[in-house]
Amino acid sequence: MSDQYVLALDLGTTGNRAILFNRQGNIVDQAYQELTQYYPQPGWLEHDAREIWRDTLSCIKQVIAKTKINPHDIAAIGLTVQRETCLLWDKTTGEPLHKAIVWQDRRTANICNDLRQQEQAEVIQQKTGLVLDAYFSATKLQWLINWVKQNKPETNWDNVIAGTVDTWALWNLTGGKVHATDISNASRTMLMNLDTGDWDESLLDLFGIPAHVMPKIQPSMSLFGSTAANVIGSEIPISALFGDQQAALFAHGCDRPGLLKCTYGTGCFLVAQTGTKVTHSQQQLLSTVAWSTPEQINYALEGAIFTTGASIQWLRDGLKLISSAAETEALAKSVSSTNGAYFVPALSGLGAPHWDMNARGAFLGLTAGVKREHIARAVLEAIAYQVKEVVEAVNKDSEQPVSLLKVDGGATQNNFLMQFQADALGIEIERPVILDATAQGAAFGAGLTVSFWDNYQDLVASRGVDRIFSPGEGASSAQSNYATWKRAVARAKNWIE
Repeated sequence: MSDQYVLALDLGTTGNRAILFNRQGNIVDQAYQELTQYYPQPGWLEHDAREIWRDTLSCIKQVIAKTKINPHDIAAIGLTVQRETCLLWDKTTGEPLHKAIVWQDRRTANICNDLRQQEQAEVIQQKTGLVLDAYFSATKLQWLINWVKQNKPETNWDNVIAGTVDTWALWNLTGGKVHATDISNASRTMLMNLDTGDWDESLLDLFGIPAHVMPKIQPSMSLFGSTAANVIGSEIPISALFGDQQAALFAHGCDRPGLLKCTYGTGCFLVAQTGTKVTHSQQQLLSTVAWSTPEQINYALEGAIFTTGASIQWLRDGLKLISSAAETEALAKSVSSTNGAYFVPALSGLGAPHWDMNARGAFLGLTAGVKREHIARAVLEAIAYQVKEVVEAVNKDSEQPVSLLKVDGGATQNNFLMQFQADALGIEIERPVILDATAQGAAFGAGLTVSFWDNYQDLVASRGVDRIFSPGEGASSAQSNYATWKRAVARAKNWIE
């Protein structure tokens, strides 16, 4: 075979990345571009979908140029994306009708509250496996449709199509020929029936979303189409599509019950594989699709934590206390404690296990002795404590307690955070050599689908482990301070009335 590579496109919340993998499953090269964040009102967050596509195309071209490969040498493309972020666009012009509404956006909290008063929350959870929350796509699409009707009344709705970021990227990659999504992303819209694996007509009606605007749902590992020849110079099959957290789960080899991972990105997402049957949580965890092939669907339980890496980005861009995320490690290590300061990272409300759309971020316990380094340490500790809350929920839902946590994502480079996480949980943390597990999972899926690779277990086994973090001398204080941090969380809840 002349094909030597698989290309993974990882379209995240803070930036877009193209990574080229070789036949050994290793990274050859990559390109990254940070994505502009738009905050039109408090609690609102938008992305320019045109920028997402421009950056995606730019990253692909940069990787090809840097490696000097021929596009014909790329066997397949795997696509993994930030989930729940959604938009509407005109299929004749390719123009978005409004900026994309990001998963962290809280503008539709009132819609959710109204539905809860109408006693729809339990119905929605039974059908979709999801907690009724503004996090998911359904209320965002409802808001977008109403906005377009009010502000662009001349719109021809026969030409309007909808989708999450994966659908938008796929549509552009194929030159507007393919309007589809995969089941893992569809399961996060709050519009897909988890039992049937298809759009639920009663939910589409409930949210006022015309069925014809929705994309076709396909297995995660299947042929979605090929890149248009004029996009990157070759017709390359797009043969895997995952939500980012599902892709990371796949990369870690978590393909059977009892295996789980946590990705530390903009948010933290702890996902536990539950096998081929839907499992419902008693602890406010989400029932979701892990991934699927044409032959089989795998499911998972997930604890979604909205604000983790984003709080470090806020220290950098909002408060300007640091100039880079890497600084937080040295700052945190320079002091022995937070000097009594505790941070609640509810900058976009609280996700699992609280699901409080009205919570807001807070620092508590501040005194005049709290300095910049204590603030940085408090933010890192809060990330670990949020993960601890979700691990506790998973343990309550499971017969076997979690004994090892596999991790990935940019924030796992922070050795202080990983050690504190091990201390807080009292279990070992396994960090791989390749931290871009989301992209790696998309590459694995795409390559396996087109038989570039033929053995999933061998691929997983070839992933190197960089370091194991074991609970140390700080475990006692980390665990005792957790109770105080939970008191701080209680005070930040239900802040917006």
